[in-house]
Amino acid sequence: MAAAVPMNPPLLKRLQSGRTAVGPALYAALLSLVVLALAGAVGLASHLPWLFPSLGPTVMLFFESPEQPASRPVNTLVGHLTGLAMGVMCLYGFSLEHTPPAPVGGLTGRYVLAAALSVALTTLVLTWLHLPHPPAGATTLIVSLGIFQAPTQLLTMVGAVLLVTVVGWALNLVLGTKPAPATQS
Repeated sequence: MAAAVPMNPPLLKRLQSGRTAVGPALYAALLSLVVLALAGAVGLASHLPWLFPSLGPTVMLFFESPEQPASRPVNTLVGHLTGLAMGVMCLYGFSLEHTPPAPVGGLTGRYVLAAALSVALTTLVLTWLHLPHPPAGATTLIVSLGIFQAPTQLLTMVGAVLLVTVVGWALNLVLGTKPAPATQS
């Protein structure tokens, strides 16, 4: 019987075994660059906003803290979809869909209420479901503040979240990083 051949440890583990944190930092930085550049390239090709603020902390979680529950694909997808839904609900609930976005037209009392309520509702749902994903708080603000509100923009957000989740999860698996289980235990 042949002896078992030892497998090489995952790339992230090899980088972490050094004396400094430069290895894990480079791993996270390079993979974040790759995933966000891919989302940006899709945006450039499609002339749609495939790159937006809440994707940054999402990919940082994937590559800086892949073992954390907030980094799981289910948390990411449910988190951003919940944030998007709560943002739309508050945008329309406060009749802001026909007003200029808050960064353009100025912050009003209705925008403050819509933004605060959308984050509170997103937090409520994700905490209740035990599916934390803090970057979803940025997604709900993007929508409730009117920054993205057209149906095409909202669908683009869903597509971008799907893209970065699939690519981020796949890169971690291919490179041997042991991410948190795909679903909650």
